[in-house]
Amino acid sequence: MVSQLPKPAVIYPDSDGQPMSDNTLQFSWIVKIKENLEILFADNPEVFVAGDLLWYPIEDNNKICRAPDAMVVFGRPKGYRGSYQQWTEDNIAPQVVFEVLSPGNRLAEMTAKFEFYNLHGAEEYYVYDPNKADFTGWLRQNGTLQGIGNIAGWVSPRLGVRFELGDELEIYTPSNQLFLSPLEIAQKAEQLELEVNQAKLATQRERDRANAAEQENAALKAKLRELGINLS
Repeated sequence: MVSQLPKPAVIYPDSDGQPMSDNTLQFSWIVKIKENLEILFADNPEVFVAGDLLWYPIEDNNKICRAPDAMVVFGRPKGYRGSYQQWTEDNIAPQVVFEVLSPGNRLAEMTAKFEFYNLHGAEEYYVYDPNKADFTGWLRQNGTLQGIGNIAGWVSPRLGVRFELGDELEIYTPSNQLFLSPLEIAQKAEQLELEVNQAKLATQRERDRANAAEQENAALKAKLRELGINLS
């Protein structure tokens, strides 16, 4: 009797060998979108956000995969992953994916990405070209991704964020806070800290003035009592 050899384990690489971005503009937008989505869902332990993470939708097949510039998965816990292996994630596909274009992107590449996201269950797919300030989106309807006709002012059904178009894309949270770059977030935090410290200092000055006035009043009353004058 010939025994069967065990099936070799399938390796799912953590990298596709492609750079995350081709230039600083593309990189800055990838980081802005991903980091602001992290902040938006920071308090929800069942929303996983990732950037440039390989998504493998089919078990035992390491050839079919994509690494969205940013993706959001509702119903999966936060935490480290070398790749997103869908069959180990309750078979939940990322519901929202973003791609940020560079001048090097080709039509065939973007078509292949669309077909992948359409086939494997993305509910919302957004593409931004920062060089042209061009923004496009698709929403899954009747089992397929269909183009969003008028995307200016569009509110993502899953994310709750609003997209506005001007000289560049603007993304607003449900509380109407604009997505900021990490530098802008740091500067805003620094400014808020400065304002808080200034307010604390002003409050302390008022307290010091009040204490000084109270001490001066007490000293005056004591002097009057020495002169035989009692105001009480």
